[in-house]
Amino acid sequence: MARLFLLILSVFFVSGAAAREKVDLLTSIKPLQLIAAAVQDGVDEPAVLLPPGASAHHYALRPSDVRHLQAADLFYWIGPDMEVFLKPLVAGRRGASQQIQALPGLTLRHFGEAHAAHDDDHDHDHDHDHGEHDHAHRPGSLDAHLWLLPANALVIAEKMAGDLAALDPTNAQRYQANLAAFRQRLGELDQRLQARLARVGDQPFFVFHEAYDYFEAAYGLRHAGVFSAGGEAQPGARHVAQMRQRLQQAGPSCVFYEPPARPRLAQTLSRGLPVQLAELDALGSGITADARGYERLLESLGSTLAECLEGL
Repeated sequence: MARLFLLILSVFFVSGAAAREKVDLLTSIKPLQLIAAAVQDGVDEPAVLLPPGASAHHYALRPSDVRHLQAADLFYWIGPDMEVFLKPLVAGRRGASQQIQALPGLTLRHFGEAHAAHDDDHDHDHDHDHGEHDHAHRPGSLDAHLWLLPANALVIAEKMAGDLAALDPTNAQRYQANLAAFRQRLGELDQRLQARLARVGDQPFFVFHEAYDYFEAAYGLRHAGVFSAGGEAQPGARHVAQMRQRLQQAGPSCVFYEPPARPRLAQTLSRGLPVQLAELDALGSGITADARGYERLLESLGSTLAECLEGL
C-alpha cells in the first residue's frame, strides 16, 4: 500500500513538473499568433491577447487580459507604433517580452515612401476627423503592418524558435524543424503569389486603410489612393465628391475595405461607377491558428486582390 502511494505521488509530481515546463506564449495580435503556431506546431498552441475585430491601436484590456499578459512566459507585440496602449503594461512585465518592430533583420517601411515620387498620380484622401490611427499614418512614420512581408515573418519565426528553445530545450529540435518547414512553405507560396499577382500589377485599386504596403511592395502592386472611412461618420459632401472624381478618373477599379463591416462610404463612392468592392483582412481574423495559418493569411490577401483585379 505504501509503495502504491509513493508511485501515485511520484506520478503527480512528474506530471506537475511537465505542466510547469509548458511554455505559455502570448501574442498581441492574430498575425503574430499565426507565426507562433507554425513554430510551436506539435508542441503547444500560442494564445492571442486581442479578440477578433478589436482595434490593435486602442483596445481596452479586461482584467483577465492584464493577468494573462503579466503571467505569460513569452510575450510578442509589434511595438508602440502599433499598440501604444500596451507600452506601460509591457514595461511592468516580469516575463520575457519582444517588441517585434525592434528586431534586427526586418525590412521596415515608412508611410509615404512608396508614393513620394507619384504625388500627382496617386492621391491619399484622408478626412481629418477619423481618429488617432489615421493621423499616425503621417509621412515618415513607421508602417507597423510589417508582418505582411514574408521575409519579415521568417525573422519573427526565427526569434520565436530561439526563445522557445531556450525555455524548452527538450523540444528545441522540434522548433527548429518547424522553422525549416515554415521557411520552405513560405518560399513555395511566395513563388505562387509572384506568378499570379504579376498579371494584375497595372490594375488600379483603392483601399480604406493604408495597411498593405509591405504586401504590395513584395508583389509589384501599388494602390492608387486611400479613402478614410472614419467608422460610421460620413465625411463632408466636398470630400466625397473629390473621392468620387478620383474613382471616375481611374475607370474600372477595385475598392478594398476591411472587416468587420463594409463602410457606408464605400457604397456612396461606388454608386453608378464601374467599381468592384471586396474585403481585405490584414489581421486574418477568421483564420485558424495552426501551422499553416500565416500562409492562409497571405493566400487570402493574394487571392482577393487577384480575383478582383483580374475581373476589371
